[in-house]
Amino acid sequence: MASSSAHPSFPSRPYPSTLGKLPDRTVGTAFGSASTTQAHREAQRLERERERAERERIEREGQNQAALAELTEEQREEINEAFGLFDLDKDKRIDYHELKVAMKALGFDLPKSEILAILQTHGVPASVTPSSSSSAPATSGPKSQSHQTRPTRLLLSLASFQAIMSQRILARDPRDEILRAFELFDEGGKGKVTLQDLRRVARELGEGLEEEELVAMIEEFDLDGDGAISREEFVDICLQ
Repeated sequence: MASSSAHPSFPSRPYPSTLGKLPDRTVGTAFGSASTTQAHREAQRLERERERAERERIEREGQNQAALAELTEEQREEINEAFGLFDLDKDKRIDYHELKVAMKALGFDLPKSEILAILQTHGVPASVTPSSSSSAPATSGPKSQSHQTRPTRLLLSLASFQAIMSQRILARDPRDEILRAFELFDEGGKGKVTLQDLRRVARELGEGLEEEELVAMIEEFDLDGDGAISREEFVDICLQ
């Protein structure tokens, strides 16, 4: 029988074994805590901004209502009529071109840059109607992406238009409004209101004034005796 020999033993490892050792969770816990704190701070910041925006909105609405209340009933009607006249689709909102002509009708002929600034500040994006979105073909590619990122058209609501025009009318020099009225009398830009102008305006307004009454009006306010009312004479009459 062959004799059995003992197997040689393996040398011991010079380094400690890490088999089965759990990873240290201290770093992960600290990172999670920091993330939670940052998210909480961000939420607090957003809440403060929301509250500030809400306070500003309420304050702005109060100022707008106060300005509108200071106008005469006739001025408020003019604002509403101008808006309604140029709100062609009657959706209580007007776009750039409608806003420009509506403001011009009220005596404010603003350049393009100021009209755009008003829309940027007070306008709201035009909503996409279901018909327009469903009727458009579904395409893909760069052309489709560029179409989707096209700048949104801005519209101005009736309430915003009333607030803006109220503040502008209140800030306007009374002399400017008088001169605007003078231009309505002064047909042809002669620089004076004649008896013929008074006849025309009385007819357009449906005023049944006699010829003697119109002549008496000219004679009363014609200070230089030229048979007509000049621009300065007209301003003096209205400011009395």
